[in-house]
Amino acid sequence: MAIERIYLDWNATAPLRAAARDAMLDALAMPGNPSSVHAEGRAARAVIEKARRAVATLVGAEAAHVTFTASATEAANQVLSPVYRMGKSRVGLGRLYVSAIEHPAVRAGGRFPKERVTELAVTPAGLIDLDALASTLAGHDASEGLPLVAVMLVNNETGIIQPIREVSTIVKKFGGLLVVDAVQAAGRIPLSIADLGADFLILSAHKLGGPKGVGALVSQGETFMPEPLVRGGGQEKGHRAGTENLAAIAGFGAAAERMSADLVSRNAGIAALRDRAEAGIVSAAPETVIYGRSETRVGNTSFFHLPGLKAETGQIAFDLEGIALSAGAACSSGKVGASHVLTAMGEDAATGALRLSIGPDTTESDIDRFLDAFVKIAARRKPAGQAA
Repeated sequence: MAIERIYLDWNATAPLRAAARDAMLDALAMPGNPSSVHAEGRAARAVIEKARRAVATLVGAEAAHVTFTASATEAANQVLSPVYRMGKSRVGLGRLYVSAIEHPAVRAGGRFPKERVTELAVTPAGLIDLDALASTLAGHDASEGLPLVAVMLVNNETGIIQPIREVSTIVKKFGGLLVVDAVQAAGRIPLSIADLGADFLILSAHKLGGPKGVGALVSQGETFMPEPLVRGGGQEKGHRAGTENLAAIAGFGAAAERMSADLVSRNAGIAALRDRAEAGIVSAAPETVIYGRSETRVGNTSFFHLPGLKAETGQIAFDLEGIALSAGAACSSGKVGASHVLTAMGEDAATGALRLSIGPDTTESDIDRFLDAFVKIAARRKPAGQAA
């Protein structure tokens, strides 16, 4: 008899919400091109603009400032550009500064050459080192152009929430621009691009329960924008050429609208389940290290290391028990190597860590199943110092 599967890997991708699926099916039946002026085209355009408003509402932005892309990675490559435009004027940015715990899509530096990318240190607690940030920006060579700083709001492995408001204050003091990867934050904590002090936010639909293959770049305004990454037609006000993926954008909008509703109360319930899982982990194996537990985190994420168990071994063991979770970030799955997040925190990352991430559909029964499996797996591991 097949084992009933339990999905506890929502940070990798969230299951498609029913509302998003329905919106996508409706959009797939629409024949019009959103750029066409006839009735069919206008109907398709209306779907996109409805989705744009929903995404903007989710992050406290203006709908006019949302640019749809094919992914969060594309949005990162668009905004991490050494060339911006202010009207018809070209403005050069001298250097990109990225925190050491950023997602690989941001750490790659976008369109900046490697020699113009500087890594920013984090503290052992997994937080951006504000003093080091200020010191680094104080040494920025303004003759090269403005500094561009990229710091994520919520780390995808630890779930730790970064002090973005404080980061923004420092960045603005030195005349820089701030890009915030909000992929793991959207739908999990209340967001306002203005309150964060960010110039740009990066979003992804499939982390919200929307479809894969669509993201967004959200800006504070429209006067200062990166040069387009995808050139061609005038779609998305010229910021991203190509006929819009109507069905994917419709699904994105529906998911954003759904996740905006009852955000605080829903995530309080999710956090209670995560806390229950962590209490069970520590009860069964007190030596387990839970990274970021003493810091402010989103309520759905737990990143833990069980001494004597390699993360890859643990992931396979849980999978055999019918439970899906991650050994670090999904973008690194299948790769042999230490977590760059743990390394940046000064931790011994050789054996890695397991990431439990849950969502609105996770139940108490799911957590009980996870804990039952954890107890069995913990009992089978090798003694500390002899990682399985």
